[in-house]
Amino acid sequence: MSQGNTAVPAQLRTLDDARALLEVGECPIPPREILDRIAGKWAIQIIVAAAGEPIRFTELERLIQGISRRMLTLTLRNLERDGMLTRTVYPTVPPKVEYQATPMALELYEAMLTLTDWSRRHSSCIARSRELYDARQQ
Repeated sequence: MSQGNTAVPAQLRTLDDARALLEVGECPIPPREILDRIAGKWAIQIIVAAAGEPIRFTELERLIQGISRRMLTLTLRNLERDGMLTRTVYPTVPPKVEYQATPMALELYEAMLTLTDWSRRHSSCIARSRELYDARQQ
C-alpha cells in the first residue's frame, strides 16, 4: 500500500508532530470528523454514563436503551481509540471490564452540560417560536 493510502499524513508520525501542526494552525484530524464521532447517537450517552465512575459493559448495555451489543462494542472501541475512554480489564473469571471517561472526555462532558443548560433556559422560547412559525405556515 502506498503512503498516500494509509490515511496518516506523512508529516504526522508522533504526538510532537501533531503539536507542531497545531502550533501553525493545522488540525491533524478535521474538526468535522471529531464532531461526527462525539455527536453520534450513542457516544454522548456512553460518555455521560462513564463520567462519574467506572462502568461495566453490562451496566452500559442496561442503561442505554435500544443499543445493540455490537453497536455498544463498536462505539466503546471508537471512544477508546479517540482517547475518550480508558478500558481496564481485571484478571477474573469471567473477565471484568470497566470503562471510565478520560480527562478529555470529562472536559467534553462539561461542555455538554453547558449546552444542556442553554437548551433548558431557552426551551420555552423555542417552543413559542415553533408555534408562531407553524401558525404562519397554515
